[in-house]
Amino acid sequence: MSSKSTFKAITGAKCPQCHKGNLFSVPVYSFRNLSDVNKSCSVCGANFHAEPDFFYGAMYVSYAFSVALVITTMVVLNVLMDRPELWMYLTTVAVSNAILMPMMLRYSKVLYLYNVGKLKYRGY
Repeated sequence: MSSKSTFKAITGAKCPQCHKGNLFSVPVYSFRNLSDVNKSCSVCGANFHAEPDFFYGAMYVSYAFSVALVITTMVVLNVLMDRPELWMYLTTVAVSNAILMPMMLRYSKVLYLYNVGKLKYRGY
């Protein structure tokens, strides 16, 4: 598979093996069932849970997303305003974190599965 289709599969939260089956039972941007990953691919049957508690490692990716959000918020506020106050930082980070939380949690699992999860690929 090409890197373009891999990027498209990552952004669409698709199966790392066939790039067609969904990783999540609900849309990526949904606030419902944030932590539920399908057990296997509905198209090719790939197992998304390599071992019990496999996705605990995705917490590190989620933490990196949160740190990037805080740094980006600080830079944007400092560029847009002369001397923003502390409450502006805290409010902006809290609101943007609440809005982006489903995407950060889900894409941390997607990236973790694509980069760390070693699926046993079957030939077609």
